[in-house]
Amino acid sequence: MNETAIAPPSLHPHRQVEFDRSMRPSGIALTPGIAICQTDLPIDWYQAELKPYAEEYLALPDRTPETVLPWMDSYMVPALRELGDSVMLLAHFYMGGEIVKLVERYGGFVADSYALALQAVRNPGKTHFVESAVHFMAETIALLKHEHQSVWITNPKSGCTMEALAKEDMVLPVFRELRDRYGDDLLAIVYMNASGRVKAMAGQTGGAVCTSSNAKTIMRWAYEQSPRKKILFIPDRHLGENSGRAIGIPPDRMAHWPGGWDGARRRMAHLSAQELDALDRAELVLWGSFCGVHTIFRPEHVAYWQTRGYRVIVHPESPWEVVQAADGHGSTNYLWSAVMDASPGAKIAVGTEGHFVRNAREQAAQRGVEVVHLADIPDPSFGAVGCGCATMSRNDPPHLVGLLDLLAKGRAPELNRVLAGDSVDETTGWRERLDPRSQAEIRTDARRALEKMIELTEGAKS
Repeated sequence: MNETAIAPPSLHPHRQVEFDRSMRPSGIALTPGIAICQTDLPIDWYQAELKPYAEEYLALPDRTPETVLPWMDSYMVPALRELGDSVMLLAHFYMGGEIVKLVERYGGFVADSYALALQAVRNPGKTHFVESAVHFMAETIALLKHEHQSVWITNPKSGCTMEALAKEDMVLPVFRELRDRYGDDLLAIVYMNASGRVKAMAGQTGGAVCTSSNAKTIMRWAYEQSPRKKILFIPDRHLGENSGRAIGIPPDRMAHWPGGWDGARRRMAHLSAQELDALDRAELVLWGSFCGVHTIFRPEHVAYWQTRGYRVIVHPESPWEVVQAADGHGSTNYLWSAVMDASPGAKIAVGTEGHFVRNAREQAAQRGVEVVHLADIPDPSFGAVGCGCATMSRNDPPHLVGLLDLLAKGRAPELNRVLAGDSVDETTGWRERLDPRSQAEIRTDARRALEKMIELTEGAKS
């Protein structure tokens, strides 16, 4: 890979970066690629240090708990005994395969992105946090952690398709042009599903980070600033639009900016007079990224299940028309609670990530509650099935076992350590690490935005 393709010097004139060349993809590759929509563990790549654990796992005669758990126990139990209370295992609700159950089995904590972000803050006695989730979630913990704490991710290539359409080098040129035009009137809100480098942009404008559970609260705070601010919401256009509409921002006061490299290449000078006028009048500018898992949903899916007596609840990363048609919408924590609190005999269709729905279905069935995935409609004319987050599912048993075993032995791979500003290419596994000065800048700005989120969210709760 061309090194300058990750961080063009023109965008970062003062930064020095370090590349981990050990990350050439020389590990096991059982599949030529990873499908965007999938339902099983994608064992696609292992770094050299974890390859022996993967080979042992693949050599097991089957994948039943009777076989896998004793193999995991042989590593996990001694490692946890050695690390003692210094380590905390973490996982997100969306984790694929059985990793959520495995993290819980070994005493770990499973939650949504907001709760995960706070774990280092709320557990100052812990030294190591080992997360089975996506890189931006682990980095968020690293941005908030105490100096004596370290954060590790079981698979550094575990990324997010939404975040991949809002890399720093895509967003930064646009961010700079908007600040040049609107100055202090611009306030950025950055969704958790973004790197620390992008979160830092929120801090630079006096803005905040948000999650799906508090996006409406953060958006209302931003909208009520005096004098009125022009809000830039990054990266998810759907969560931004849904949150904006929820607090009363009309659609004709929202401007849409393309995501990905299309957005990076768009320039103010290229806008027509009409486009520039719409941008100037906009109260909310939406970066055009999205989640492929949540954009498969359509109002017809909602109507199908509603006419069959199901209550439909969806995640707010879904399009506005779907959120409007549903009976309820909210974060993963909201969706999980809605299912777990349902009365026996209830029927619920859930519009979110496939692995989450499968886990919810299994738990709900024990209490006589029927759960289906919103897109899993038997009528072939609908042409869609429920997607799992393939990138998050790259965290699997060998990654968890190998990292914890090596951490207990004092030989955890440096690539798996997560620091502020780290950027890992999801395709090749190469890491770009900033110099200490740039790390400190990212940490300061991003942490300011995260702390504003925490202040507003905890204030709303009380």
